[in-house]
Amino acid sequence: MGPGIAVPVHEGQLVLGTWQQIVVIDHDNRARIRKVFVQVMGE
Repeated sequence: MGPGIAVPVHEGQLVLGTWQQIVVIDHDNRARIRKVFVQVMGE
């Protein structure tokens, strides 16, 4: 697992397989503020 992922988008929808999903898991045992950055690139 890494800190980045690239997912294609078609007509405004993520292109994922039947059993695929995007999950964010935090294994830290302290309460912290987390940020998730989304960058959209395309034509």
